[in-house]
Amino acid sequence: MTTQTYSRADITDWRPEDDKFWNNSGKSVAYRNLWISIPNLLVGFAVWGMWGIITVQMLNLGFPFKPADMFTLTAIAGLMGATMRIPASFFIRLSGGRNTIFLTSALLIIPAVWTGIALQDKNTPLWVFQACAFLSGIGGGNFACSMSNISSFFPKRLQGTGLGLNAGLGNFGVTTMQVLIPLVMTVGVFGAAGGGSMVLLKDSGWILGKIVAGTPTYIQNAGFIWAAILAVPLVLAAWFGMNNLMTLSPNYGGTLAAFAKIVYLWGITCAVGALGLYLYLPAPTGLGLLNMWVALPLIIVATLLVMKLAAFGEMKGNIAKQFEIFSNKHTWSLTLLYIVTFGSFIGFSMALPLSITVIFGVSHVPDAAGVMQHTLKNPNAPSALTYAWIGPFVGALIRPVGGWISDKVGGSIVTQVISAVMVVASGAVGYVMMQAYGSATPEQYFSTFMWLFVLLFAASGIGNGSTFRTIGVIFDRQQTGPVLGWTSAVAAYGAFIAPVVIGAQIKAGTPQTAMYGFAIFYALCLVLNWWFYLRAGSEIKNP
Repeated sequence: MTTQTYSRADITDWRPEDDKFWNNSGKSVAYRNLWISIPNLLVGFAVWGMWGIITVQMLNLGFPFKPADMFTLTAIAGLMGATMRIPASFFIRLSGGRNTIFLTSALLIIPAVWTGIALQDKNTPLWVFQACAFLSGIGGGNFACSMSNISSFFPKRLQGTGLGLNAGLGNFGVTTMQVLIPLVMTVGVFGAAGGGSMVLLKDSGWILGKIVAGTPTYIQNAGFIWAAILAVPLVLAAWFGMNNLMTLSPNYGGTLAAFAKIVYLWGITCAVGALGLYLYLPAPTGLGLLNMWVALPLIIVATLLVMKLAAFGEMKGNIAKQFEIFSNKHTWSLTLLYIVTFGSFIGFSMALPLSITVIFGVSHVPDAAGVMQHTLKNPNAPSALTYAWIGPFVGALIRPVGGWISDKVGGSIVTQVISAVMVVASGAVGYVMMQAYGSATPEQYFSTFMWLFVLLFAASGIGNGSTFRTIGVIFDRQQTGPVLGWTSAVAAYGAFIAPVVIGAQIKAGTPQTAMYGFAIFYALCLVLNWWFYLRAGSEIKNP
């Protein structure tokens, strides 16, 4: 039996379901941990998603890489962010909440600083940028342990509110990154220590207007900003202001042991992810042997298997206990429902800039033989960087509302309504895409396109809160965290799947097919939600 030495940050008595305890002391502790957790999670999302903006500006600055090379950077970050969530779902029980959030946030400084250094030189090899994108996956992984941690602080009746605030405001990292990076690239905020500027070769964009060619650009600030201004103070806040709940992490073994377990599990996850990427990515990065639908399941299964086999000592027993979630059918039903919500949110966040650029940036006209051409630049094209942030902003802003409403009326009713909305909206977006992709003046469809996508983001944001509320009600306190982490891990692969699927269908000339396919998936999950949680004979009614 391990003898636990308690620190000042360890809480041994935690009874959030006891109203007297909650009102006297629990509430203040829970919300203190929440308010520190939110900005740390926000930076995690920003570091994970920053390659979507960085790669656009690398092309505008004349970095010597092909667009296909740029795609590998977003693909690597997306895949690793999702894969690193799998072990991160177990970190809180193994290592304690405060220890986990501190270390996983501190590790973000590595890809942030390395990215800033690499971007100072156009001659930096592609493999260096790929390594930076690989480590940026840490930011995506942080979501699983952050949500697992916060769920343990709040009573069941407030799971939707607490988790909705953490995830919703944390998701603002996507919007914050899309708005802040183009701005800080135009200012030498770090002086001589931040390196010199490069000259923008092509017009760029920002929410306040166009950034014209010839503008001095400090692209390295896209990495440095997260380390210098945000990550360091937030890491210190996590260390001095957060707590480990000993009722959930009774034998984490001390701070250094807690850190060692996190580094060890993420280390073996990185090995699995690197191998999977090598088999999936095309030459010269990889072998290109596996397609997406084979590579992703293999990476997920291999990560789980290696975690189980590589665990030792007390960690082995803890992981085995957490793996019990996979024998519960509700783990699998809620995984699919969370793909509908968060998978759509993060996937569309990555795919929207591509869709705007390709569909509305070109005048689609037939040649003399009547064959549609998609190469003539559209002078009236909207800027992707000007509009792409709106959807993620709305989705993140409304997420806490979804959790709050679900606490009042039940999570599954809310999930049912938003699923129906997403079926209709996705089908409508597909139809508008088809019209625009066959038009010489596609910009006439842009307003409708954007409003429909905003509706999709709003529905997915509300559904994020309702699904997490359902998880918090169905599962006990020991299993809620791992289930939250697992479902968020699988859904996070939407960051890779949606851009690839939509991009492939755009290339094939049938962009509507991707959105029609998503609509069918949403409809099937609507039936699934009704069957498990809303029909008259359901085992658990409207959790």
